[in-house]
Amino acid sequence: MTLAIVLAADPAAGLTTGDGQRLVDRLVAQWRQAGASDVRVAADLTELAALVAGATGPVLVSGADLVAHTAVLKHLATSPVGPTVALVLTDPPAPGQVPVREERGQVVAVGDPEGATGVFGGALRVGPADLPALAAAAEAAAGSVPGEPATASPWSPVDRLFADLAACGTPAFAHRVRLLVARRVGSPAEASAAKAAVAAVDEDKAELRLSVKERDDFFTTFFVSTWSPYVTKAAARIGLGPTAVTMISVAFAVAAAVLFGVGGRPALVAGAVLLYLGFVLDCVDGQLARYTRHFSAWGGWLDTMADRAKEYLVYAGLGYGATHAGFRYGWALAIAAMTLQTVRHMTDTWYGVLHDEAARRPRPAPGAAGGIGGKLNAASTKVQSDTGSVSYWLKRTVVFPIGERWALMALAAALFGPLVALWAVLVWGTLAFAYTGALRTLRARWMRVPVMETVDTTLHRDDGPLARTLPAGRDVLGLAVFGALGAVVLLIVALRAVHQGGALRGWVVPAGLLLLLVGAFGARAAHRGPLDWLVPAALRAGEYLFAIAVGVAGRAPAWLIFGYVFVLTLHHYDLTARLEKRQSAPPLHAATVGWEGRSVLLTIASIAGITTIGLATIGTYLLVVFVASVVLAWVVLPARARRMPVPVGGGDRSPG
Repeated sequence: MTLAIVLAADPAAGLTTGDGQRLVDRLVAQWRQAGASDVRVAADLTELAALVAGATGPVLVSGADLVAHTAVLKHLATSPVGPTVALVLTDPPAPGQVPVREERGQVVAVGDPEGATGVFGGALRVGPADLPALAAAAEAAAGSVPGEPATASPWSPVDRLFADLAACGTPAFAHRVRLLVARRVGSPAEASAAKAAVAAVDEDKAELRLSVKERDDFFTTFFVSTWSPYVTKAAARIGLGPTAVTMISVAFAVAAAVLFGVGGRPALVAGAVLLYLGFVLDCVDGQLARYTRHFSAWGGWLDTMADRAKEYLVYAGLGYGATHAGFRYGWALAIAAMTLQTVRHMTDTWYGVLHDEAARRPRPAPGAAGGIGGKLNAASTKVQSDTGSVSYWLKRTVVFPIGERWALMALAAALFGPLVALWAVLVWGTLAFAYTGALRTLRARWMRVPVMETVDTTLHRDDGPLARTLPAGRDVLGLAVFGALGAVVLLIVALRAVHQGGALRGWVVPAGLLLLLVGAFGARAAHRGPLDWLVPAALRAGEYLFAIAVGVAGRAPAWLIFGYVFVLTLHHYDLTARLEKRQSAPPLHAATVGWEGRSVLLTIASIAGITTIGLATIGTYLLVVFVASVVLAWVVLPARARRMPVPVGGGDRSPG
């Protein structure tokens, strides 16, 4: 149940528009249209605090001086960015307005005009977990702004409420108004002018344009988003949901992979066309969710997982096609591309978490902003703000985002064949990894944010029982990198032995395992280093390379090695998707026995001479556990929670 409260403790509460409608009555009707289950008018902040105390779901709050499109309120009410979201207007701060500073979508400063990026728009949504803080902020704001007498404050009651909510440490995300109209008014003339501005905008057309991401990559912006909104509109009209579009996109990618595997110019060209259309639909599912405001944790998780599964299935099709065309190492290139891309994504995810955490913390002092890391940070911020410039698009393209990857695969496969497509992905991906890795490392050293301490380290390291029993080491990143390098050495030795037609000695794989397990000594250590956000990626690289080396040494089929690593990537993407979507750990995570446990089992299979059987058995087991965990997390447990009665006077206070 969603409660909306219009705070009428403001001189604007009595204002009317040109047609005589009071702003308070207009807002009450709009909140209902925006999806609020219950709408109340609070005479003052004390009454608002009492209403909040009895709420069990999200609470929407607005002042009485807001004139806006109903879509603006609906977007605020349904925003998926976080549990607590504030309406932010991009107007320059003026007397009586609350300046805010936004970084990476988060409100990081309230009330400080220095560095302000906008002003508070007079409305916010507060998630269930933050309702006690909202009630406390309402009681505090009923007296004054912190440190000031109430008579000295130029801010309205809703502004004081938001300032006190921010002062108590409640994190808020920003919902900026684009294309639509939202204005705060103080006179009948301003109210009438604002209503006329609202009427002058085609609300549905604006919402369709807003469904496209404000900032996207070069290929997506100019070769997809120019026409994908028409597909989005058509999908909405025929009743397709975002999940259905995601599934159609998966089908297109699978068909493209099959055609790439078949080979022959007609099949390759058809596969390229299907891959492009599949990517268009991959963009449409998100646009459709934004256009229809149908967001869910399940949909976000599925979209993330489907993106990676589609891409890696295409790699499999290219690998099979290259092998079928006579190139001996087609599958090897596909395995390398998948491993490289997954490790890259692990660094992308954790650098994003690091950057978000850094944005929440106070800015470094001016004297601390020197050095190459600070200069790179300033340069990057400047480039990102200069949208449309050559340097902006070059930076967006050189990092090899998904649109550019899919476009390169489609063009290279259609024009030159699967082998060239795989090589192109590997070369550009390696260069992009080197570029982003070097710059992010320098910036992270300057930021000095121990982000791994803010999460469940054991979960996101994917440690098993063995790692948790080992004594704690010191340099956790050094230990993880050492283990990955041990896997690299084992892989090189295995590849050399296979190339020369020989076999590895029985002690080589166990020795490689011992080197890999060095990384496990960091499981119980504190992850406080400025670069420890790289630990998950290093552990992923170590496990994948070790599994590949064991498969190569045991002469396992290349497609089976690919399949085993593919299942591992599903497991690890599940963890990162849950991190990004703020979801709890997979229900059956303990059954996956950890990266070190799986590596030990593979070593036992290698020693026993049943590497192929070991890869197939462990891979199948992990896939079954993954599917069962998905069913439990997204079907069984939610259904059970819905059947449980809510205690009278209580309720779930967990985040949305």
